[in-house]
Amino acid sequence: MNLEIKAKVLDEKGIKRTLQRISHEILEKNQDVGTLAIVGIRTRGAYLAERIAENIQQIEGKEVPVGALDITLYRDDLTEVSEQPVIRSTEIEFDLNGKQIILVDDVLYTGRTVRCALDELIDFGRPANIRLAVLIDRGHREFPIRPDYVGKNIPTAKQESVEVRLKETDDAEEVNVLA
Repeated sequence: MNLEIKAKVLDEKGIKRTLQRISHEILEKNQDVGTLAIVGIRTRGAYLAERIAENIQQIEGKEVPVGALDITLYRDDLTEVSEQPVIRSTEIEFDLNGKQIILVDDVLYTGRTVRCALDELIDFGRPANIRLAVLIDRGHREFPIRPDYVGKNIPTAKQESVEVRLKETDDAEEVNVLA
C-alpha cells in the first residue's frame, strides 16, 4: 500500500517553532528545573526529547537529563509486528525517583505506545510525576491517555497516516498526513 501526501502539516521552521513553544510550556508548568528530566520514546521521540532539552538549556541555562526508551519488549502486539523485532537500547542514566518526567513522542494515536512507555518507566523507578509531550496528536485513542503538551492537533481518518520526518533519521524535516 503506497500512501501519498494529502497535506503538509509542518515544515522545518514549523517543527522548530513548535518545539520551542512546547519547551516554554514545560518551563511554565515546572518551575524547578532541577527535578526535571526528559525521556523520549525511540526513535523520533528520543530526538525530539533531545531538542526540547537543548531548548530548555538555552532558555534557563541549566542542563536537563535526557533519556531514551525502547518499548519493543513492552508492546502488546509484539508477535504481530515481527518474528524477529529490532530491539534498540533503553538509555536512562539518571535516577528517576522523585523526578518530574516529561515523556516525549512524535505522534499520539491510540495511546498504546505511551502505555508501554509508562510501564517501562515505572520499572526504572518512582518518578514524582510523568507528563506527556507530543509533536502531533491525531486522535483515535484506545486508552485513556491525554497529552499535557501538544505541538499540533490534527484530526485524521483512521485509514490516514501521519509521517514525521526528522533530519536525524530521514534527511528531511517535515510532518505530513498521508492517504
